[in-house]
Amino acid sequence: MHRGLEVGIHLRPGLPEENFVAQALGNLAAFRLATRRRERLEWQVLRVEGSGGSHHYRLVLRHPDRLLDVGFRAEFEAILADLSNESVDQLRGRLAAAEKDGLRLVPLRHVREEVDFWRDDFWTYLGGPSGFGRPGSFP
Repeated sequence: MHRGLEVGIHLRPGLPEENFVAQALGNLAAFRLATRRRERLEWQVLRVEGSGGSHHYRLVLRHPDRLLDVGFRAEFEAILADLSNESVDQLRGRLAAAEKDGLRLVPLRHVREEVDFWRDDFWTYLGGPSGFGRPGSFP
């Protein structure tokens, strides 16, 4: 399997229907890029649940047969930026039109993000298990 692209979908706090908006943005951006490039792409739209009820959205995208080229990210981010100016009703209309054009809507997937407290910046700051950046520097 080839590594793909992972992009955060950042929404305004308090946005109504945020799950729909994230799902629509992810699907429309990926479909538009696949259509523009005339390539088959695979993607998932994720709602990542963190601790304390927090969440964020991510889109993971890949080409099933090859690595992504250098310009892929920039082209994709331009498409996503263009779509981000749409209202919820405009996104609904674009999504309906894209489905008529062949978009197979990928449902929003809910996942949990588990924090590995042993691999965070706190330990790096302290220098890891050996002290301040040097093996054996703890007394």
